[in-house]
Amino acid sequence: MILERICVQCQTHLLCTNLIVLYMLQKVDFPLTNSQISEFVLDKEYTNYFTLQQALSEMENANLIRLEKEHSRTFYHLTEEGAETIQFFQNKISPTIQDEIDTFLQEKHYELKNAVAVRADYYRNDNHEFSVRCQVTENHGSLIDLTITVPTEQEAKTVVHHWKQKNQEIYAFVMQNLL
Repeated sequence: MILERICVQCQTHLLCTNLIVLYMLQKVDFPLTNSQISEFVLDKEYTNYFTLQQALSEMENANLIRLEKEHSRTFYHLTEEGAETIQFFQNKISPTIQDEIDTFLQEKHYELKNAVAVRADYYRNDNHEFSVRCQVTENHGSLIDLTITVPTEQEAKTVVHHWKQKNQEIYAFVMQNLL
């Protein structure tokens, strides 16, 4: 691990990991997924998978981040307490690491934002069918929020899969036919 590069005055490896995640979340105006955070932290070898997951869990318990789950993805949001914490401790992260995070977020901004802007999830409803909620959000607002009902879980999974691939086409079709 490249622990000595991570923080200027940090006491523990776990604390360094926490600060990196908080810094990442502070720098974006949308949530990041577990896999997006992991991609950066693990590729740079700042820590291992287990320490990262421990850090995420501890930050959630401390109300520094808020967790949002979908069937296959977990989204992390920075809380007010998390924002205050990173503001206070940001100088504990080396300028080199801050630059690496900034570069990662800048280079992948569209990809990161698009991955969290398009969502689809399903749940069993009161009629023992499955409701599939399909969304596209932008700037904390909903561009489209569509819920459809299908009879089986397999069909729900298919709708989720197709929404992620065809959402732009479907949104354009709806707008064209409604306006």
